Amino acid sequence: MQLVDLRRFIPFVNPAVSSWAIEARLLRWLTLLWLFVGLVVLFSASYPVGNAYFDDGLYYLKRQTIGVVVGLVAFNLVVHFPLRHILGITHWCVLLFLGLICITLVPGVGTSNLGAARWLAVGSFQIQPSELIKPFLVLQSARLFGQWNSLKWRVRLIWLGIFLTVLIGILKQPNLSTAALCGMSIWLVALAAGIPYLYLNGAALGGILMGVYSITKQEYQRRRVLSFLNPWADPMHNGYQLIQSLLAVGSGGIWGTGFGLSQQKLFYLPIQYTDFIFAVFAEEFGFIGCVLLLLLLVVYATLALMVAIKTRNAVNRLVAIGAMTFMIGQSLLNIAVATGALPTTGLPFPLISYGSNSMIASLLIAGLLIRVARESSEAEVVPIQKRRTVARL
Repeated sequence: MQLVDLRRFIPFVNPAVSSWAIEARLLRWLTLLWLFVGLVVLFSASYPVGNAYFDDGLYYLKRQTIGVVVGLVAFNLVVHFPLRHILGITHWCVLLFLGLICITLVPGVGTSNLGAARWLAVGSFQIQPSELIKPFLVLQSARLFGQWNSLKWRVRLIWLGIFLTVLIGILKQPNLSTAALCGMSIWLVALAAGIPYLYLNGAALGGILMGVYSITKQEYQRRRVLSFLNPWADPMHNGYQLIQSLLAVGSGGIWGTGFGLSQQKLFYLPIQYTDFIFAVFAEEFGFIGCVLLLLLLVVYATLALMVAIKTRNAVNRLVAIGAMTFMIGQSLLNIAVATGALPTTGLPFPLISYGSNSMIASLLIAGLLIRVARESSEAEVVPIQKRRTVARL
């Protein structure tokens, strides 16, 4: 029996990486660089809070490390596993996490935090199904729209109904930002697949109406929109968080205050280690640091598009586009919120914000993108047609 080389599953010493396509290797190193930057920024942003509330400045970093370890194991499994096999079980994973999302809505079962029931408690850990379903939405939407023309309308409608149920379930938690991100990602995958504009426009209109309905029903969402329009109208309550975030970003100047020297993280800026962690980064690393971070996102997105263009398999191409949408789109939305370009949402910064569920989902999505990059460079197998030779008499 041939022994498995365990080094393949250790990120920094995997000997097989040298044989990968250049896009796959670059995406892998950029993902690991992004992860390293995230851990460094989280250490700085969370240290005062951890020290004050848990008498341990490393409290959040230690817990984040658990998510990193689990996420890297999943990441390495995905990059070494054929995508067609992963696609074969994707529909079951979507249904599983849809069931878990529905369970969070059961009174007394879902764990509430800040007025939203988005988590399920498993011992001392919190599972957030709306985060963990993201990589499987990428896969299943790519599978559906990549084979759209060959599927019967019954199958199409069933899966469109399942996607809609997922979005409504997330919206009911309530979690408008995650529902909107998932909806936009599925829509962009459908757009890339060439689905007729009549269907796309109808879906977009339905999504907008769902968002408006949610805002009219949820008072805290209305307050966020109003405070976004004019945070100075209520600077000590509804507009407080955005104002403190803008102060942090503006205080960074050109070069930043220096690593660990943010003032806003000292209990001025709320939840500075999750949704508003970019504000702490901007304050400590300044305009130059923000430009470098945006450059990393641009290079990452460019490589993802190159992978999508290069691959010949329609489903794989859509997986790459969906993965890029989640990784880059969610990052840009997080930055837009911290800088006041969009209303306050609960979207974490992938690989940077605190949260094990977000970390695992982000590493899984990055692993899918790298797997597509690996498979796109493999030689296409062309079947050899057998010819009959007629013997001459």
